[in-house]
Amino acid sequence: MARYKPQDRNSMLLAVVLSEQIVPGSFAFALDYLVDNELDLKAMDAKFKNDEVGASAYDPRVMLKIVLLAYSQGLISSRTIEQACQRNVQFIAISGDSQPSHAHIAKFVCSLSDQIKPLFSQVLMTCDAQGLIGREMFAIDGVKLPSNASKERSGTHEELRHRADRLEKAADKILALHQTQDKQGLEQTQVLEPKRQTQMDALRKEAARTREFLSTTPKRIGSKGKELKSNVTDPQSAKMATSKGVMQGYAAQAAVDSAHQIIIAADVIGSGSEQAMLLPMIEQASPYRTPDTLVTADAGYHSDANIAQLMAQGIPAMVADNQMRYRDERFAEQDKYKGKPDPLSEKKATGQEQEVKRFGPKDFSFNDNNTATCPAGKLMTSAGTIYLSSRGLHYQTYTAKEIDCNACALSGQCLKGPIKPNYGRGRQVTRFVPKPKDTANPSERMRQAIDSPKGRQLYSQRFGTVEPVFANIRHNKRLTRLNHRGRTKVNTQWNLYCMVHNIEKLSKTGMGQHKTQ
Repeated sequence: MARYKPQDRNSMLLAVVLSEQIVPGSFAFALDYLVDNELDLKAMDAKFKNDEVGASAYDPRVMLKIVLLAYSQGLISSRTIEQACQRNVQFIAISGDSQPSHAHIAKFVCSLSDQIKPLFSQVLMTCDAQGLIGREMFAIDGVKLPSNASKERSGTHEELRHRADRLEKAADKILALHQTQDKQGLEQTQVLEPKRQTQMDALRKEAARTREFLSTTPKRIGSKGKELKSNVTDPQSAKMATSKGVMQGYAAQAAVDSAHQIIIAADVIGSGSEQAMLLPMIEQASPYRTPDTLVTADAGYHSDANIAQLMAQGIPAMVADNQMRYRDERFAEQDKYKGKPDPLSEKKATGQEQEVKRFGPKDFSFNDNNTATCPAGKLMTSAGTIYLSSRGLHYQTYTAKEIDCNACALSGQCLKGPIKPNYGRGRQVTRFVPKPKDTANPSERMRQAIDSPKGRQLYSQRFGTVEPVFANIRHNKRLTRLNHRGRTKVNTQWNLYCMVHNIEKLSKTGMGQHKTQ
């Protein structure tokens, strides 16, 4: 019979030097060196007045190390961080076995609201000193993150008022049902009463909370004067459409340098529209931007007003518009890569007629002599008159002959129904006349620049600059949800994660290792 080495899993007394658990070249080593030697945390020290009286406090340097190290490993909950400080050797080493509670950790993160921007700037200064900021191109983009808020509690003031009415009616219905059963003398009445009372209290409490919110919170008005939806749980968050449905949260913003993917500026906005964040993000990045630094952004930041401001300030920029990909022949077949719709969503009942996809204007060929050719090859004519639509666009209408449409084999794909006898005409199609290009218009000049071969080559670098940064934060650091409420606290958490990303870049330069040699 085989014999093996003995195994002992009982308690052992091991000599552990905590300082040696922070290995040079690791994120923890760079973080420890950065906080102790590069960052100025005197403003945090000034908050404490316990030099003579009062209990001792946790060192803010230690707390900052704990939080940033936890975020780098995907630990976001304060209770999970507390457990790591008690069981994880690396956390025990970097904190000097301080073991703060989850309440102290959560309170510390919330207290960083006033200090987060100076801390972020100091980390950037260290990155710049290490030569990690190239200043050739800044890529601005955003990522939508759900927050600690319920989207069911979101709506306009009228919608929220209607929800409060429904909650109260539901509570009244429970009470009426209970009274009816009580009169009938049912035996189960006394058993069900505590449960029903709890339901009634919860419904009335939620209704009262909603009405209090309506009485104390003004309506949110958008840039176009239309009322925006408010959220009772987190009024500064917003409902946002994503590829996976509608969520309640914030749009986190980042400006990333193309040289080593250092985040130059970070912010959040409680709105799905990012146009208002373009100029503020450029302003935040101004300490590291030169007159030759190219700023790139996607179509979410495009507006005529933004482009005009960029040109007026002389800022080199490439901001795509919604039609950029349609003008680029490289994306001509992009539709074939889109995910197919759920077959169940288009499934019809047995015997029900399937929906026919009819020919649109793009299926017709338009000629220069006021004629057009339909998909069946028949000629369509126009009087040559060009009309002005309500949108300020000029258009021209082409008409087919009634006899051609009646005898056409493709009429089922073209007409909504049979043509009435003696109707006088067949299918009509309208072509909008393209607006003449104004070369002096800032937006038109931007389109020409971004459509040029050099512009396409420069703009394509934006994808490889900013998208890997969001992938690192969301996937590697597991920031899939913001666990704070209010833009100030959410912005603090987002900036901390951006700092983690930048410190990770610093750790790869070997920061602080010369001190150990």
